[in-house]
Amino acid sequence: MNQTMVLIIELVVFIGIFYLLIILPQQRRDKKEREMLASLTPGDEIITKSGIYGKILNIKDDVITLEVGADRVKLRIAKWAVGGILNKTASKEVKSDKEDKKEDNQ
Repeated sequence: MNQTMVLIIELVVFIGIFYLLIILPQQRRDKKEREMLASLTPGDEIITKSGIYGKILNIKDDVITLEVGADRVKLRIAKWAVGGILNKTASKEVKSDKEDKKEDNQ
């Protein structure tokens, strides 16, 4: 093989390693964040990226209304500012299923 072929092979291997170590993990993190933001519902307890803890009261498009603190202060934040979900509220269907099972057992 001549030096040009070796250089091309090294370049392809370098790009492959770059993709596997940097781009692919970032795409996975982005996908998880999009799924988390899509799963937000009123009643969920969250933490923002700036460290504010609160409970979701309302979600409209890209704006979330949070209730924070003992004084129940309401904050409006951008949806992208949500850092994570602390406590996910169960959906109404899950709650009604649990209640039906309790009634059946009694």
